Amino acid sequence: MSEPLGGLLSAPPAIVAAGVDVFSEALRAQGADVHDVDWRPPGFGDPADLAALTLDTRRAAANRTAVERVLAAGSHLVDVRPAREVLDLPERTLLHAGPPIGWADASGPLRGALIGACLFEGWASSAEDAERILAAGEITLDPCHHHSAVGPMAGVTSPSMWLWCLADPVNGGRAFCNLNEGLGKVLRMGAYNDEVLTRLAWMRDVLGPVLAAAVRSRADEPMDVKAVLAQMLQMGDEGHNRNRAGSLMALRELSPAIVAVDAPSSDIAAVLRFIGGNEHFFLNLGMPTAKLAMDAARDVPGATMVTVMARNGTEFGIQTAGTGDRWFTGPAQTPVGLFLGDYGPDDANPDIGDSAIMETYGVGGFSMAAAPAIVRFVGGTVPDALATTERMYQLTLAENPAMAIPILGFRGSPTGIDVVKVARTGWLPQINTGMAGRVAGTGQVGAGLVQPPQECFGQALRALAEETRTA
Repeated sequence: MSEPLGGLLSAPPAIVAAGVDVFSEALRAQGADVHDVDWRPPGFGDPADLAALTLDTRRAAANRTAVERVLAAGSHLVDVRPAREVLDLPERTLLHAGPPIGWADASGPLRGALIGACLFEGWASSAEDAERILAAGEITLDPCHHHSAVGPMAGVTSPSMWLWCLADPVNGGRAFCNLNEGLGKVLRMGAYNDEVLTRLAWMRDVLGPVLAAAVRSRADEPMDVKAVLAQMLQMGDEGHNRNRAGSLMALRELSPAIVAVDAPSSDIAAVLRFIGGNEHFFLNLGMPTAKLAMDAARDVPGATMVTVMARNGTEFGIQTAGTGDRWFTGPAQTPVGLFLGDYGPDDANPDIGDSAIMETYGVGGFSMAAAPAIVRFVGGTVPDALATTERMYQLTLAENPAMAIPILGFRGSPTGIDVVKVARTGWLPQINTGMAGRVAGTGQVGAGLVQPPQECFGQALRALAEETRTA
């Protein structure tokens, strides 16, 4: 009688591993015999499309123009204002992260944030009432990116929320982002209980006005946010999920102006305490900084550089310099990483948020080598962080000298994702991200690593090739 499974289980298994070291190291720790191989996924895309783009005589110059605009872009903090004043939002409009989506297809955390925003604006008296008006289409939903804005996680922005207003002194662009609430049960993670609504009301009534007065008092010497982002990479942050140094530098920059604001001392103390206790405070300044740079590269015919990566919790979408505002989408993937408390993989929603604009700009997951401590928050190992950054150089068009990575000999961060390089290598951009609970109202459940779906780049490749053929 032959052995079951051809004798496969009659001896200890020998395992062949490819990819990041964390998988093989975990197996070795259990005494397994592991053989590492240097393997990469195969490339993808229609050879005819790749050939069309390769032969496009505009491509090299167009990508060079796009890159030059990105690298030259600056970022100055010029104001803090309610969204209704700077985005011309109708009263019954809510912005959200990622590509366009309707209520019927919205994920749990996006639904939770939309419900919370309706309650915050006074458009609904209960969660059930908010769900009713959202389902009836009484509230207009539109992506942040359609308004030169970005929002982390669910990204929901309502007319009464205060926004950071940033300007690019080189290219003349403007970009906006709401104020960061902190971690845990927060609106951007889909929570909408009394604690969340009370915090949002305080941010509207106290934090926003104090920050506005402080920022306006520095009109002759605006905060250089790009310079802070560059310094962060020298201090152990990567600009997406680790913002400790950046948040402290922002506090140092703004606190002299904050304490000079004509407001009750209790309000000033509360604002400083809130900023000092919020390690992600800077993220909402870094995101519009990246948005300014990537928007500067929009509408360059023949360019194959990615200008947007964004997720709404259901779909992942990208845009490119050569195709303007057109979205290319695929199903959002669920991050793999570390969880808070008793939460686990079944509790996590698929990827969500506009914060992947940081990776689009070349920081965040692309600059994990600058912040090896990030692995304690998102998972993996220090060698993984270094290897990830090295791999991202193979997908990008340039190195950003302003965003230098000390451990790599101050090499500039890999910047400007090239759709053609992604298709040829088969490698996908690496993003590190927070994880929101799948069920509306849960809040944050962890943080981890994720990649876009290949479909986004396949669609973009076809569209760019078609644009080339008709040029």
